[in-house]
Amino acid sequence: MKVAFISRATLYSTPGGDTKQLDLTAHYLRETGVEVDIYLTNQPIDYSKYDLLHFFNIIRPADIIGHIELSGKPYVVSTIFLDYGEFEKQTRGGLMKWMNKIFSEDQIEYIKAIARWLKNGEKIGSVNYLLWGHRKSVKWVAKHAGILLPNSENEYRRLAKKYNIEHAYRVVPNGIDASVAHRVSKKNPKYENAILCVARIEGRKNQLNLIRALNNTQFKVFIHGKPSPNNIAYYEQCKAEAAENIHFSTWLSEEELYEMYYSAKVHILPSYFETTGLSSLEAAVMGCNIVVTDKGDTKDYFENDAWFCDPDDLASIRSAVEAAYNAPYNPDFRKKILENYTWERAAEETLAAYKQVLKL
Repeated sequence: MKVAFISRATLYSTPGGDTKQLDLTAHYLRETGVEVDIYLTNQPIDYSKYDLLHFFNIIRPADIIGHIELSGKPYVVSTIFLDYGEFEKQTRGGLMKWMNKIFSEDQIEYIKAIARWLKNGEKIGSVNYLLWGHRKSVKWVAKHAGILLPNSENEYRRLAKKYNIEHAYRVVPNGIDASVAHRVSKKNPKYENAILCVARIEGRKNQLNLIRALNNTQFKVFIHGKPSPNNIAYYEQCKAEAAENIHFSTWLSEEELYEMYYSAKVHILPSYFETTGLSSLEAAVMGCNIVVTDKGDTKDYFENDAWFCDPDDLASIRSAVEAAYNAPYNPDFRKKILENYTWERAAEETLAAYKQVLKL
């Protein structure tokens, strides 16, 4: 079986959780004997070489429709259905605040796709996207897919409700590289009993409210990540407001990253939305208690094994961190992750979906 993975043009220049999902799913699929080639949506593809196309990010149909039309091949979609509507409406300023008052979320996504085309040269692959608009395009991609591959049941339910669709789907869980669990590094006194937040630094990840909640507390807090290109001002504001107990790093060696996880007490992602939070899973396997947002699909993954916080409520963030800090680590949660949330498991579920579509 030969499969083409196709994803956004900025997959590697502006990496995110979808980058890791794509790369590690491809890696473990190859170990099962599936041939996988990875393409960015703006690259030419000889479709005749492939049995199946696998797209990522259903919220970017402008990247997908042209390949579907040109190839005539069966395809699946890892939906990675993020929903930042609440964040956009409540926290955005300037032009985006004005746009959110006037336009629907789908209309704004349509405008963004055209802006990426005009500003960054990210071509729109089919004139039909321009004719149909964003909402109809998402529904068309979903309708014609062999199967949809959400990362959780809740992700599929959100997608189905928002776009009024019912379609065949198979949950492919996000996960960790199981080898992470065995990288038991030495303790690093710098990070011992610390609070960690490992994520790209941007408004949606909500590091600023984390800083405000934990400034001048007894906690050592380490915020690790690079600012996304459109969030440099946000990053500077985070640094400007941070008290002496808040520390930043934009780059760590792999060894130090795992030493940090292994030494710390709590990892927190107080985001305005998470489908999973891959760094939360990694930190949990390495021995951290986990605090996550109550927005998105996190409860499907973390259930009763994490502490949940309201990203808009500083007291909620602080109390969740305090509770997690004072609680013992639960090794059964580590076992649960290794049994259910690994990239090997994701590859197994993905291969089963391919066989279902190709009727093998």
